[in-house]
Amino acid sequence: MTTTPHERTVPPPRADERTTLEGWLDFHRETLVLKCSGLDDRGLRTAPLEPSRMTLLGLVQHLAEIERNWFQRVFAGLDVPPVHADAGRDGFGLVPERGIDEALAAWRAEVSRGRELTAGAPLEATGRLSEQEAAHLGSEEVSLRWILVHLIEEYARHNGHADLIRERLDGATGP
Repeated sequence: MTTTPHERTVPPPRADERTTLEGWLDFHRETLVLKCSGLDDRGLRTAPLEPSRMTLLGLVQHLAEIERNWFQRVFAGLDVPPVHADAGRDGFGLVPERGIDEALAAWRAEVSRGRELTAGAPLEATGRLSEQEAAHLGSEEVSLRWILVHLIEEYARHNGHADLIRERLDGATGP
């Protein structure tokens, strides 16, 4: 595999479906970490785009919640509490005592747990949605393939937010 100048692993251009999906998800995960690197705590907690209160630290917490929901609750059917119960329903809320190191550690643990739960599972394997999610999607079940594509989309969208936040904070653009 090759890497970008910022050490993100580029998915192989000719691979099977599973390798491609997991490769792009990992690429976007690495992008999130890159967008947070080099900033102090104040910068990570700053929401520079009015009227949004979105911050880079909040994005890391939110994506930990997303990882937990889709891999543990939906795919594996586990009844697990929120990662950051003190950060609101979606994980965006900030608390003074939790900084980026703790948030990234929790996020990395969720990524690792998701990998464990899906290792060896076929892309056609399904997970069950909550009643509310099923009503929204029109189905009680989603395949692992759907979950992986959805997470790629979720990370790509939020990495776009992170791009804008980071550029507004210190002018950093790019990868």
